[in-house]
Amino acid sequence: MRVLIVTAGSWGDVAPYTGLGVRLRAAGHEVVLATHERFEEAVTVHGLGFRPLPVDPRQELASQVGQGLAKAASPPVELARISRMARAFMPRLTVGVADAVREGADVILSSTVTDPMCAALGEALRVPSVGAYLQPIHPTGAFPPMMTGARSFGSHGNRLAALALWAATDRIFAPAVGALRRELGLPRRRFGGPLGLPRGRTVLHGYSPTVVPRPGDWPAGHEVCGYWWPHTPPDWRPDARLADFLDAGPPPVFAGFGSFVTADAERLSTLLADAMRRARVRGIIQAGWSGLHAENDDLITVSEVPHAWLFPRTAAVIHHAGAGTTAAGLRCGTPAVPVPVQLDQHFWAARLHALGVAPRPLRYQRLTAPRLADAITIAVHSSALRTRARALAAALAREDGGRQVVAALDRLN
Repeated sequence: MRVLIVTAGSWGDVAPYTGLGVRLRAAGHEVVLATHERFEEAVTVHGLGFRPLPVDPRQELASQVGQGLAKAASPPVELARISRMARAFMPRLTVGVADAVREGADVILSSTVTDPMCAALGEALRVPSVGAYLQPIHPTGAFPPMMTGARSFGSHGNRLAALALWAATDRIFAPAVGALRRELGLPRRRFGGPLGLPRGRTVLHGYSPTVVPRPGDWPAGHEVCGYWWPHTPPDWRPDARLADFLDAGPPPVFAGFGSFVTADAERLSTLLADAMRRARVRGIIQAGWSGLHAENDDLITVSEVPHAWLFPRTAAVIHHAGAGTTAAGLRCGTPAVPVPVQLDQHFWAARLHALGVAPRPLRYQRLTAPRLADAITIAVHSSALRTRARALAAALAREDGGRQVVAALDRLN
């Protein structure tokens, strides 16, 4: 079966699908991944096909609007700013998704952001389309909507908040998806579900039910599969400098903010170095999209290093609580220090604390070196956090996130 996976966003929105793609290929499927051009090499190195999508996510995050999003002080402000950003690029992205799908596929697996377009294209071209999400977005009373922060509003309040979020996301997707439906000759549809999707679609979620259990009030067809782990290139090896640093002393603390882009990378780099000095730990800073950099006898900066290789060699992991980095930290059994910046990161940071593998999250907009140093000290020296992190990692190791996706495709044959 020719499987087309379509996703858009940062590297964290792409990496899990490389692992899923490799798993599906091993099951006998021909797999192509459609995403932004900047990720082409990172996809094809795994032997997967590639189709380019427009929009450079790093450029968008570095823009004035993207920087405003990073500085947002509350979920409503974040939502307003991400809406403004998305409305600007959504028409271009929709055209790119349509071009990728029209190249042909027997089934489409689509991420949260691309699913509204893929659902319409699948309907018009009579190609099955299945949601393949990295976050839980369907309304539930079990927890608040991802975009509203970590605070629960109670069972009824959580569902009402989700309905309000539906209305907001409809305004983002409706113009571009409505134009696509007209172009495809499809009837006008009232948007009756999250992200303007029709009800009753199959949606598979690529995170662990141990981390976020499947809510009992979700509809049939919405399943939580387990993580789709990113695939590490088979010939990857650490450079000698990193290997020597790891061998030269006790396990260091990792600090990385992934695809987050800050206009003041020097300030954040200095803050991280100061916090590690105060906590008296060795450290590794990952440059990421912000270009973070700080060096001394006990601190080095690295570029891209597979988290699955590096994190088990660390004493704690400081990160922005993106879905992918959160998963990688849980997989390695190392305590976390979550510093959420925006959007769903607050949700994942709260989950880490609730699971007992991290101290209380530190909001990025209020981050200081003393606060971060205190959190590092707790993460490194708490036996309770480490014991719980290792137990959770062992539970994740017993899960098979790709199995339900393979089974879903088998049912389509």
